[in-house]
Amino acid sequence: MPTELSFTGERFVPGTAGEIAFEHWHRYAFARRFVAGRRVLDVACGEGYGTALLAEVAASVVGIDVDPSTIEHSRRRYGATGNVTFECGSVVTLPLPDASVDAIVSFETIEHVANEDQRRMLAEFDRVLAPRGALILSSPNRPQYSDARGYANPFHVHELDRHELEHLLDAHFHARRWYRQHRLLSSALWAEAPEHGYEILAGDHGRVAPAHAPEAMYFVVIAARDRADLPQEAPALSLFADTEDREWTRLDQQGAEVQRLDALLGERDAALDAQTAHIRHLEELVAYRERIVVERDGQLVEVNSAREAAETSLQDVRSELERVQRELREYDVQRQQREQRLAELDAQCAQRGQRIAELDAQRVELEGAVTAQERIIAYRASARWWLLLPWLRMRGLWDRLRAS
Repeated sequence: MPTELSFTGERFVPGTAGEIAFEHWHRYAFARRFVAGRRVLDVACGEGYGTALLAEVAASVVGIDVDPSTIEHSRRRYGATGNVTFECGSVVTLPLPDASVDAIVSFETIEHVANEDQRRMLAEFDRVLAPRGALILSSPNRPQYSDARGYANPFHVHELDRHELEHLLDAHFHARRWYRQHRLLSSALWAEAPEHGYEILAGDHGRVAPAHAPEAMYFVVIAARDRADLPQEAPALSLFADTEDREWTRLDQQGAEVQRLDALLGERDAALDAQTAHIRHLEELVAYRERIVVERDGQLVEVNSAREAAETSLQDVRSELERVQRELREYDVQRQQREQRLAELDAQCAQRGQRIAELDAQRVELEGAVTAQERIIAYRASARWWLLLPWLRMRGLWDRLRAS
């Protein structure tokens, strides 16, 4: 199976829908009459279908393209034809010997070549073209193709107008017959028997008048070195029709699709009406919800105010608690100091108790002194109670604070 090529937007491949098919098909169909029985070179052959069409009437055809994968595709798809060969090469260095072909076909090629290489391309055509050979070349007309449409084809390197194309051809191909190509949507009438001449009419339901041919979207030029080498029998008008009427079929399908979409549009409008009523209902619900939200916002302000007041009160409580804790720490320090003092007093009491024991031994002898000393000890015992009393009270206060 041949490797299928994809449509890039510029290189035409069979199966591509649209007006581009007519433009490309027509050029090759038009060229067939001028290459019949000749050795032909198809420059920038692309997918290869045009080379195969020319081969049906030519003695032999060589198709050349710069892209190796395209050439490989063309060889697989059309190479079985005995008088067709495909070669990979550039238009400025054609892989053919001098004077080796009788006709060159180069459709939509020259605009893909840089300005400085366009002269080299035509010089190569002159080199490989045999004496009395002819060149059939097409080129987009820049004022109509790009300027008038505000269009920039990203694949085109250097487009030409008619004067520029004439100037390039002057170097090698002095004799020329010009054709203008433009897509038309029209009705055709033709005689069953061949007739001379043609007419072009234009108008509508109210007026009909002779019409001028439209400006060229593309120029198709049959060129030769001398006028005598130009084909003598060339048509004044060439029309091309699609045998399967693909474009009209496509337009009919589009019309049916438009009617279907119009019906869907009516259904959508009805659905939109229903949705509009629903939206109004939803808007009323939204307005009610917004009123509720406003009320809730007022309540939230009150709650936030109460919360802020509570937080302020809580801060006051925390400050008071910190104050009490500081006082308790101070009380603890004082208590520790007092306990230390009591310990010292206990030590003193122990010493005095020892002294009392010693005095007891002398009690008999020192009765009066012992009696006096006992009064002193009793008095000092009373002093201890008064020293412990503040500490006991502080301890009770601390226990109540901890319990709260």
